[in-house]
Amino acid sequence: MATTINSVSPALLSTMNPTSSSSTSSSTNSTAASSSGTESAATLQNNFMTMLITQMKNQDPLNPMDNAQVTSQMAQLSTVTGVSQLNTTLTSLMANFQSSQTMQAANLIGKSVVVPGNAVTLSSGAGQFGVNLSSAATNVKATITNAAGAVVDTMNLGSMPSGVSAIPWNGTTTTGTTAPDGQYTFTLTANNGATPVTATGLSVGMVSSVSAGASGAQLNIPTIGTTSFSSVLQIL
Repeated sequence: MATTINSVSPALLSTMNPTSSSSTSSSTNSTAASSSGTESAATLQNNFMTMLITQMKNQDPLNPMDNAQVTSQMAQLSTVTGVSQLNTTLTSLMANFQSSQTMQAANLIGKSVVVPGNAVTLSSGAGQFGVNLSSAATNVKATITNAAGAVVDTMNLGSMPSGVSAIPWNGTTTTGTTAPDGQYTFTLTANNGATPVTATGLSVGMVSSVSAGASGAQLNIPTIGTTSFSSVLQIL
């Protein structure tokens, strides 16, 4: 004789509703779903329909299944399926965006860009870097050091407005001589009277190549290093 089933079985409820009253079952189901993703929304839907049809075949005609409970579980199934499809769509859009960003970044190869940094290149007695001030400053100072960490030049730049400003360097050292061409680093300090002002250093470099990363397109700049495409403030 067929087994009488009056309501949706606990197995069905735990399969379709990971947030059921059994915390142990919920934790196990959630961990399995999130760790591997092998049980997709389509699999859940197939399992649900198989179990539902089986229960309907074996139910007591005089005491049928609770329609409200089944309807509720089907609504939750639709939500799970919708979220899964949304995640798939978002993943696809993100992949397309990153691919598009990489193609855009490739156009910068061979061009000079301004990005946050503290490196300055002296070539033929000329170098350029910049500063981004959070607010206007009455006194801005730049200290340039060589690869050994020795101070090469100290530049008192006076007052500067808020925002981005370019700072040229002719290679003149504190002793009045000209520094050899090469790579140098700089530090910035800024004040508005007695109040410190945030000064972000800006470096100028030429993009040699572009690579795709998990966080988006990355620009490879030999004189600066690797920086993100989104960090580019200006293209020269």
